[in-house]
Amino acid sequence: MIRILEPGPQTTVQDLGRTGHLRSGIPPSGPMDVHAFVVANRLVGNPDGAAGLECTLMGPRFTVETPCAIAVTGAEVDVTVNDAAVPAWATVRLAAGDRVRVGAARAGVRAYVAVSGGLDVPLTLGSRATYLRGRMGGLDGRALRRDDVLPVGAAPLPVAGARPRLDVPTFEPEPVIRVVLGPQADRFTPAGIAALLGEAYEMLPQSDRMGARLRGPRIAHAAGHDIISDGIALGSIQVPGDGQPIVLLVDRQSTGGYTKVATVCSFDIGRIGQVRPGQRVRFQAVEVAEAHALRRQWQASLAAAVGGPVAAPPA
Repeated sequence: MIRILEPGPQTTVQDLGRTGHLRSGIPPSGPMDVHAFVVANRLVGNPDGAAGLECTLMGPRFTVETPCAIAVTGAEVDVTVNDAAVPAWATVRLAAGDRVRVGAARAGVRAYVAVSGGLDVPLTLGSRATYLRGRMGGLDGRALRRDDVLPVGAAPLPVAGARPRLDVPTFEPEPVIRVVLGPQADRFTPAGIAALLGEAYEMLPQSDRMGARLRGPRIAHAAGHDIISDGIALGSIQVPGDGQPIVLLVDRQSTGGYTKVATVCSFDIGRIGQVRPGQRVRFQAVEVAEAHALRRQWQASLAAAVGGPVAAPPA
C-alpha cells in the first residue's frame, strides 16, 4: 500500500478510462496526457492501462509500505525519496517505509506517478479512472486527501534506472496545437476561421479536465451559435455566442448545442492538457489524411520509447 501524507491540490487515480458509456452521459475520464501516463506505466513494468496518479500543478507526498518501483513523468517536477533527489522519467526502486515527494510543476501542469503493480482500487463500470464531477471511480470518486491509503497490486520489481528511449518532452512557451476543421466550420465566417488559425489564445484559470477555456480574438459566427445538440468528440472546440473557444477534454459532456469549429487531434490532447493558465496556444489546421499519418507517427514513437504498441485512448 501507499499512504498519502500530503495530497497536492488535485491528485486523482486514473487509468486509460471507461469506454462505452457516453450514451449514458458518463465521460471516459482517464489521463489528460496519455503519452506521459503510458510511459510511466511501462517504466515500472505495468500494462498501459494500469491505474496510477495524475497530479495537477503539485504532486503528493506519500510513503510506501512494501518494496515497489515508481516512475514520475509529465510536467517538469522535482522528485525526492527520503529527501534525496531522484530522476523523473526513470524507474526508481523503493524500500518499505520510503517517503516520496513530487514537487510543484515548473513547466507543464500534470505529472503522473506509476507504481509497479498499479493502484488496486475498485472498478467502476470497468475502470478505475476518477470522474470528479460524477463522484465516480478512483477513491470514492474524489481527489486524494491526507491519510488516504491506496492498495497496490502484486508485481515483480523492475530494474532500477530504466529510461525511455526518447527525449523528455519539452514545454514550448506557445505550443501549436493541430486541429481538423469541423464538424460545423461552415457556421463561421472566413474571418472567424482566420482568427482561430492565425491568432494566439490564452488559457484561462477556469480550465479543468472537462474543458480548456481560452480567451483571444473573437471567432465570428456566420449563422448563429446554437445547433441541435449532437455528440461531443474528444478535443471538440465549441464556440458559444461570445466567440471564445472551449476545447472539450476527457471529462467532457456527451452532447452539446454550440457550434464546433474544429477538433483537436488526439495526439495533441496531452499537449493542450499541459498548458498553464496565462500561457498562450496557437492552432494549425491539418487535413484528415495528414492527421491519420501524424497519429501513426505518434503511436510508433511511443512504441519505440519503451516498447510495444500503445493502447488507444478512449474516444
